[in-house]
Amino acid sequence: MDEVKLKIKEIATNIEKLAASITTEEATKNAFIMPFIRALGYDVFNPLEVMPEYTQDIGTKQGERIDYAIFQNNEPVLLIECKKIGAELNAKNESQLLRYFNVSKAKFAILTNGRDYKFYTDLEEKNIMDTTPFLSFDITKIKDTQVLELEKFHKKNFDLENIFNTANNLKYTNELDKIVAAEIENPSREFTAFFFKKISDQVATEKRIDQITPLLKAVFAQRINDMVRDRLTSALDKETKKEAEPLPSQEDENKIVTTQEELDAFYIVRAILAAVTNVENITHRDAQSYFAIFFNDNNRKPICRLYFTDNKKQIGIMDSEKNETRFQLDRIEDIYAYSEKLCEVAKFYAAQN
Repeated sequence: MDEVKLKIKEIATNIEKLAASITTEEATKNAFIMPFIRALGYDVFNPLEVMPEYTQDIGTKQGERIDYAIFQNNEPVLLIECKKIGAELNAKNESQLLRYFNVSKAKFAILTNGRDYKFYTDLEEKNIMDTTPFLSFDITKIKDTQVLELEKFHKKNFDLENIFNTANNLKYTNELDKIVAAEIENPSREFTAFFFKKISDQVATEKRIDQITPLLKAVFAQRINDMVRDRLTSALDKETKKEAEPLPSQEDENKIVTTQEELDAFYIVRAILAAVTNVENITHRDAQSYFAIFFNDNNRKPICRLYFTDNKKQIGIMDSEKNETRFQLDRIEDIYAYSEKLCEVAKFYAAQN
């Protein structure tokens, strides 16, 4: 994967440098798409491997040409339709590629503008190209998992049956990923109602759905934060074991001890406020008597304070006049009950930016 990844990175770098000066499809092919084909191990100057302007007869239209066809054993296996950099890869382009695909022996097709790539096959109906790609990416933002899938198209790895079998799972995995990401970012009413019915016997009315939606969003954000924090904590613990014990003088200098419970509460507040602002805007500072949470790390914009001792837990929430109201907590999860008040403070500060 390292070889393919390195070449893809070079193409991405060139796109960032040259895209603004590329204005035609032909220039796009020369600058970005031919290097992409080479990155997959094919000789773009060998017509037995890569045939430019591959001719297809489509119905009554004779001599229709597709930009590139990649061959294996004298048969086309991959069609590539190109558009100029920056062009939208829309339904019209897809229908054009579909016409080529449906009369070709090729099993796979790519639609690209040099930056964005969409890979198609015929999972739904044999010899009829699917309207939904099973793999798509922006080459300047490609993920390692996508590079692994891309490597299957490399000349030395190309196995038609293997790619086709994995394409089915990949297609549904990608679609599910989009749905899950969208629901986490902005839970739909149906999604929220599903969870509401899990925790309550009441009817999922519009009002109740409206009440629980921001809480569900906050819970998702908190869960993600917890997972990230757990991984970071695990990594830090491993590093800590390698480090020497701190000198007594260093320990004496710092009498403020930030507890795990305070950090957990901070992540809960952050998760709640993710509904109204970027979580990076929510910061904290510890003091000897309380743990403070601010907006934009500005001590003139306090959101709340945590008063945690061995005997009791309290959260002090500010209002727009910076007046503090304290609330008793039996457990840190009770902070979710004050989501609305916390969001009001954050929205007030956000409006001042």
